[in-house]
Amino acid sequence: MKTFNTIISGTGGQGLITLLMVIAESAHLQGLDVKTSELHGLSQRGGSVQAHLRMGEKIYSPLVIKADLVISLELLESLRVLPYSDSKTKFLINCYSFPFTGTFSEEDIKDKIEKYIKGEKYLIPASDFCRRELGQEVVSGIHLLGFAVFNGMIPLEPSIVEKAIKKVVPKKHLDINLKAFRLAKNGN
Repeated sequence: MKTFNTIISGTGGQGLITLLMVIAESAHLQGLDVKTSELHGLSQRGGSVQAHLRMGEKIYSPLVIKADLVISLELLESLRVLPYSDSKTKFLINCYSFPFTGTFSEEDIKDKIEKYIKGEKYLIPASDFCRRELGQEVVSGIHLLGFAVFNGMIPLEPSIVEKAIKKVVPKKHLDINLKAFRLAKNGN
């Protein structure tokens, strides 16, 4: 397998680091070399957070230059990672806007996403869906991972990802994370 590069972006408190750990563990369980790096300034709740993940036969550096896949847990944060993308990059974006996005409205941000993101883009209301179906939106990242896995956007096997979730997620949160992942199989 060639090297597959992923960037995860979002804000502190959205479960981004858990998502990173699940993807990294999944790659490891599939026998791939994997390297990760967290790039964040204000990772407290609401601060901008980025994580880079590279997987493949042999990985020498954790930092992504051009992403194959961007998973963004927040609308504005998807725009912050544009320098790591090109026309082949797929964007999987949670239609969630942190309340303090400054002068941009949610519609302004969506217009900018449409204008500046050149690759395939999927805007999915994962936070709303997870809040409605599972009672918690913090699992929206795992739900987006399920969407990526079940739609062939990331080279990971569903059964391996479930094993990784069981290994990474604390027991008290395991059931809801598995449900969030599996609900994506139906295209939700």
